[in-house]
Amino acid sequence: MAIISREQIVEGLVQILGRDQVITDEQVLKDSSIDRYRKYEQACEVYTQPIPAAVVYVNSAEEVSEILKFANENEINIVPRTGHSAIEGGLETALKDSVVIDGSTMNKVIKVDEYNMQVTCQCGVPLQELDDMLRERGYTTGHSPQSKPLAQMGGLVATRSIGQFSTLYGGIEDMIVGLEAVFPNGKICKIKNVPRRAAGPDIRHIICGNEGALCFITEVTLKLFKWMPENNRYIGYKLDDSEMKLGFDCLREVMVAGYKPSFARLYDAADAQQHFSSWLEDGKAILIWMAEGPANITPAMETGIKEMMSRHPELEEVNPKLIEKWYSGLNWGPEEIAEEIEEIKATHNIGITTEVAGSWDNIYDIYRTACDRILEEVPDMTLMGGHSSHSYINGTNMYFVYYYNIVDCAPEDEIHKYHDRINQIICEQVLKYGGSIVHHHGLGKARAKYVAQEYGSSYYMLKTLKQAFDPNGIMNMGTLIPLRK
Repeated sequence: MAIISREQIVEGLVQILGRDQVITDEQVLKDSSIDRYRKYEQACEVYTQPIPAAVVYVNSAEEVSEILKFANENEINIVPRTGHSAIEGGLETALKDSVVIDGSTMNKVIKVDEYNMQVTCQCGVPLQELDDMLRERGYTTGHSPQSKPLAQMGGLVATRSIGQFSTLYGGIEDMIVGLEAVFPNGKICKIKNVPRRAAGPDIRHIICGNEGALCFITEVTLKLFKWMPENNRYIGYKLDDSEMKLGFDCLREVMVAGYKPSFARLYDAADAQQHFSSWLEDGKAILIWMAEGPANITPAMETGIKEMMSRHPELEEVNPKLIEKWYSGLNWGPEEIAEEIEEIKATHNIGITTEVAGSWDNIYDIYRTACDRILEEVPDMTLMGGHSSHSYINGTNMYFVYYYNIVDCAPEDEIHKYHDRINQIICEQVLKYGGSIVHHHGLGKARAKYVAQEYGSSYYMLKTLKQAFDPNGIMNMGTLIPLRK
């Protein structure tokens, strides 16, 4: 809690930045108190979280530094953000009189270095605009999350984001070359751009995934890759929903064999009907891959995957054009979100996702037992399913997808009756079988309550980082480390 009044906070910010960069409009403040974790409250325009004192727009690391020093001296909770596309409560203003620092006006691409295959940009550069510009030159970041039309670079790094082509390019942590960030005491730290170094721990990972709980990211340098979409090969197979265990085994076979498709996915029947219902029969799950890269690599990858799948008579190959058509409409932007809000208002039916990770020997059990428990224990479910979309040599993720009707429930009670309960069941089953409760959306505030169980004995390391870098507790409190009651 701040040790000065709301009015004094605003006046102090104005002295640092000027009036134009300090926003106190009531509706802006309300909208800035939550993220898309509270979809129903957002749709109903009900705001249950403390309304921030101000939203400030910053133009440089030096401005961020001055604000953080002011906040640190006065114990003001700071919530960093850029694209405002978070869905796990990470952008909620959990404490009274918080200040939201918005980096979206820091939107300059500083340097495209084609010789060293890297691009440096400020935190507010939109990923869609960056990648569109790079693709015109024949390059790509390789990063393409579903939020690509909304997401900006700072938030992607802060949440340890992953993109739809991760099986080839990796997650954002694999793409980062160097970083600049500002810590709560105002210290600006820049990690230089080198391909690798062994000079102690990799300190990029203190910043990557910190979810605004340790620092504010101001600059990012990412690797570049050649972009050759003309060589893409699409591969798909349908199978009975009862064969989901086989589906996971097929993903494993491809990964263990050393192939690197840009995506590798398995949808169960319930989730598949949301994407492929125009041609896929009820009760059918689907496996899909895309091979991406140079012209002499993608045909070989296609041939290799198909040869492995031919050993499984339970699989039926589908026309690759059907997979290509699906691939062209994956991402969500402002229009889709606006449509979703109107649909929620009209139907009182809401769809949400929770993503987790597991090893090959436990991912099916995590998937099956969590789905079964949710259908047994949570009322008013209208869809329960999911898909795997990010695979590794030693395991894969699971994206639980669920819809429910909101029945006899005030907007402010919905999250406790349904969403939190579903999250709880998923986290319990993941922890029971030894997986990770979050794969790429970040803990936010929604899953921070499980962080000690997630980390086990290594929780000491996370707590020590928080205490060392943010001793006054001003950075996005309640995210990563849960608030003490």
